[in-house]
Amino acid sequence: MNKKTLNAKLSTFTLLGLLIYGNLCADEPLGIVKKKPTSGRFVKIESGYMVPYKTKIPGSDIEFEMVPIPGGEYLMGSPGGEAGRSKNEGPQIKVKVKPFWMGKHEVTWKEYMEYMGLDDKFKAFEAANIRLVTKENAIDAISAPSGLYEPDHTFEKGDGPDQPAVTMTQYAARQYTKWLSKTSGSFFRLPTGAEWEYACRAGTKTAYHFGDDASMLDDYAWYSENSDDERKDVGQKKPNPWGLYDMHGSAAEWVIDTDSEDGYAAWKDKTIDADKDIRWPKTLNNQIVRGGSFELDAEECRSASFMTTEEEDWKDYDPNIPLSPWWFTTEPATGVGMRIIRPLDAPKDAIAQEKFWGPDVEESQLNTEQRIQANGRGSYGIVDKDLPKAILELKSKN
Repeated sequence: MNKKTLNAKLSTFTLLGLLIYGNLCADEPLGIVKKKPTSGRFVKIESGYMVPYKTKIPGSDIEFEMVPIPGGEYLMGSPGGEAGRSKNEGPQIKVKVKPFWMGKHEVTWKEYMEYMGLDDKFKAFEAANIRLVTKENAIDAISAPSGLYEPDHTFEKGDGPDQPAVTMTQYAARQYTKWLSKTSGSFFRLPTGAEWEYACRAGTKTAYHFGDDASMLDDYAWYSENSDDERKDVGQKKPNPWGLYDMHGSAAEWVIDTDSEDGYAAWKDKTIDADKDIRWPKTLNNQIVRGGSFELDAEECRSASFMTTEEEDWKDYDPNIPLSPWWFTTEPATGVGMRIIRPLDAPKDAIAQEKFWGPDVEESQLNTEQRIQANGRGSYGIVDKDLPKAILELKSKN
C-alpha cells in the first residue's frame, strides 16, 4: 500500500471515528459525559460525569456557562462567634444537597434583556391573533415585564451588557427561569437558600469561601469599599473553589426562600433536604437575597448572611398603582440580581416545575393581571421550543 492510499484510508477512518464520536456525544445529556475528563472540573455521578458547559439562549447568540456542583452535606448558617452574624443565621443545621449545575456568573443585562424584549413580541402575537394564551395552555404562559419606568435611574450605576442584571423582583426572576426552561428544554430555576449557601461555601466552613479575614475580600468581590458605588462586569475577581464568580458582592442573588423569625430553629437536630425543605414565600416581604452586593459592606457579603425584601421601601420611587410586579426602584434593590441553577434530578411533573416558576404570593398574581389587562403594561405569552421560530416568522412578515 502506497503512502497516498494509506493517508486516504486513515482520513476515512478518522472521519468515521469523528462521526461516531459525534453521535455518541449527541446522545449524552447536556453537561454529562460518560468518559472521565482528563482536566477541568467534573462531578462523578451514576451515569458518568457532570462537566461545565456553555449554551446559548434560544433564538440568540448569547451564551452563558453552567458549572457542576457536587452533592454532599454541610452545616448551614453561621456559628455564634462569627463577626457580623445575625441571629436568623442560626442555629446551624445539617443539610443534604443533591448535585446541580449553577451559573458560573450572575445573569447579565445582555441575557436578561432578551426576556425583557418579550413584551413587544407577545403584544405582536396578540395583534396577529396567534399564540394566544387560553385556559387550556395557561400553564405554558409567562408574563413579560413592562418597560423600565425610568431607565436612567435603573442604569445610573451601570448598564453594560456584561454587568449583572438587577432590580428585578423574585417573581420576575422566576418567570425568567420558566422562559429559559421552556424554550431550551432544560429545567432551570432559582436556587434554594440551602443550595446557594452550599455552592458559595464550596466545602469551606469559614465566614467567606476564602477564610475569615475580611481584608481579603477585595480579591474576590465588588462591595462598598472597592466598587465606587458602580456595578462592574461579572467575572473580574477570583472565583470560589468550585469555579463560581462573584458569590460574594457584585449583585445580591435571589433564592426561593423566605425568612423566619426563629431562624433555623424549626430544623434544629434534623438533617434537611436542600431542594425539598423550603420556606415558600407567603408575602412580598421577607423574601431572601444572598451574598451581599456592590453597595453593601463586607459583613453583609458573608456566606451565611442574607437580606430580606421590604416591598414598599424597595419600590419607593415607583409611581404606579398597583406597584410593578416585575421591578424594584430603590436601594438596596438596585443591587439585587439573580443566578440560576439546573438540578441534576429535575422534576418531571408540570405542577412541580411550576411551583418554582410561578408566583407563590397572590398579590403578585393580582398585580400582574391588573397591570396587563387594565393598564396594558406588560404582557402574557406562551413559551415553548417553537417561540424563537415564531418570533422570526412574525418579524419576516412585518
